[in-house]
Amino acid sequence: MDSGKQITFPLMMSVGTAVLGSLQFGYNTGVINAPQKIIEKFINETWSERYQEPISKSSLTAVWSIAVSIFSVGGIFGSFSVGLFLNRFGRRNSMLMANVLAFIAAILMGFSKMASSWEMLIAGRFVVGLYSGLSTGFVPIYVGEVSPTALRGALGTLHQLGIVLGILIAQVFGMESIMGNDDLWPLLLGFIVIPAVAQCILLPFCPKSPRFLLINKNEENKAKNVLKKLRGTSDVSSDMQEMKEESRQMMREKKVTIPELFRSPLYRQPLLVAVILQLSQQLSGINAIFYYSTRIFEKAGVEQPVYATIGAGVVNTAFTVVSLFVVERQGRRSLHLLGLLGMAGSAILMTIALALLDQLKWMSYLSIVAIFSFVAFFEIGPGPIPWFIVAELFSQGPRPSAMAVAGFSNWTANFIVGMAFQYVEELCGPYVFVIFTVLLLSFFVFTYFKVPETKGRTFDEISAGFRQTAATGGEKHSPEELNSLGADSQL
Repeated sequence: MDSGKQITFPLMMSVGTAVLGSLQFGYNTGVINAPQKIIEKFINETWSERYQEPISKSSLTAVWSIAVSIFSVGGIFGSFSVGLFLNRFGRRNSMLMANVLAFIAAILMGFSKMASSWEMLIAGRFVVGLYSGLSTGFVPIYVGEVSPTALRGALGTLHQLGIVLGILIAQVFGMESIMGNDDLWPLLLGFIVIPAVAQCILLPFCPKSPRFLLINKNEENKAKNVLKKLRGTSDVSSDMQEMKEESRQMMREKKVTIPELFRSPLYRQPLLVAVILQLSQQLSGINAIFYYSTRIFEKAGVEQPVYATIGAGVVNTAFTVVSLFVVERQGRRSLHLLGLLGMAGSAILMTIALALLDQLKWMSYLSIVAIFSFVAFFEIGPGPIPWFIVAELFSQGPRPSAMAVAGFSNWTANFIVGMAFQYVEELCGPYVFVIFTVLLLSFFVFTYFKVPETKGRTFDEISAGFRQTAATGGEKHSPEELNSLGADSQL
């Protein structure tokens, strides 16, 4: 077996431990949905105790919306701080330190009921958002840097698998019969302490990123030893060679700060691709589906809409696993295109089904099929690919800053959808998905013309492709800037 394809225990252990951070992000995204009524009741009771009068409907909606969306605000701040941590403490130690936030959040949310304080709940949601924002930067970078080139896509998909598993666990635990009830909801929110403890125990046994050791710390022997462990072979010369080549590029392109990233024409193209791919994930309407699915299923006359929503979670997870196996065969770009097109088709189906629901009863089944296929196509492309392709589009110098900008775009779009969807939906009714269809088709056109295929190419070849595009774009660069491996541009 070729060592580039070798899956070893240390490799799986490192990737698996890192992905616990993605699981936390997914869990906290999904956990707030099921116990909404119960938590609103708690807010009302606390308010009545304090002010001797029940809370007004508008105030309740405001407190609830803040509790839900403050998570994304935390995520925005967290994702923007990714570069600061990575450059100072490295990949593994940054993940370890972030768990402090998970513990603080678990305490705040877990004891909010006992303390009769919905402010603690909101503060906890903000802190766990901070943690999740950091994780969405740390995990894909660490996974990308410990994985062999041939497996980078497949292992990169595990970040998304962690997220959707987290959402599914939250949906199941949030059922009334398990933890989604008056007595246990603080435990449901405080449950995040368990993956945090697990990650703290396991991370010290995982190696530091060999790329970080060699390129940032200049510790060649340590990097070599880590690679031998990860690859399960004593011959790691090709990996070392690739990293040294990247290191030489690094000497020529110093650490890139976020303002420099925007100023340099060299990074304009990959940065645009990175940001638009993140937007294509969040503005595809997937959050609206998860937000809306229980109501659609209710309208469609499903007895237990919560089970249908969990069904969507299962479809979500199953297709992420499919993507895991297909991504190295089919390539990133083609899967992303397929996913966007399939989602647009499903959104059209959904619009038709919702518009005709009152006239034709059987349209309810079509709406369920449309939701399931929408979710399935999301996990084939727009779900997993934007996260790890960003780490592939940039070499070591600009990578942390690029990850921060991409994460920031993702979380900001997430926040906008979370805040605006209810209002837009009231305005447009069943035609809300027409908006998503238009967006999906625009992202399809962009991906078709602008996104390069990164499958099986080293980090250096990918950035060389962009350097060539910048050179042919008629912009003047110094020979050092354009000095590349002469890799063929596939743009």
